[in-house]
Amino acid sequence: MRFVTRKNAAVDRIACPWLIRRFLDKEAEFLYVDPQEVARVAREKDAVPFDVDGAELGHVDGRCSFESILLKYGLDDPALGRLARIVHGADIEADVAQTPEAAGLKSIAMGFRSIYGDRDHEKLEAQMPMYDALYAWCREGLASEV
Repeated sequence: MRFVTRKNAAVDRIACPWLIRRFLDKEAEFLYVDPQEVARVAREKDAVPFDVDGAELGHVDGRCSFESILLKYGLDDPALGRLARIVHGADIEADVAQTPEAAGLKSIAMGFRSIYGDRDHEKLEAQMPMYDALYAWCREGLASEV
């Protein structure tokens, strides 16, 4: 699978590729382009647009793109649901207080943006282990609640 989105990623445009690679297609390819190029690149490269206005895998009905991917692909793992609430709060400024972890994730994502700028592929690879760890924490937290 191939996906395309806007360059200079922060929260959703890194969390979504993590989700796709870990749960849908470990070989998925991600293209980061200028915002005005997303539709053209999607057509020419047969890529699924995400986290861009009007995309099915975008901000729809109050969801962030991560949540839209969970819904579209039927990923109903409770730990992913917990992670989705954190990503949502980190990505949508008005909802940052939704979970205590959201502000921390937003700060970390913005720090990675400061370090890597629009070198999005490097940024994605650097953050994959962070999302692995956050997902593990979500799973552990749910297990301890049982």
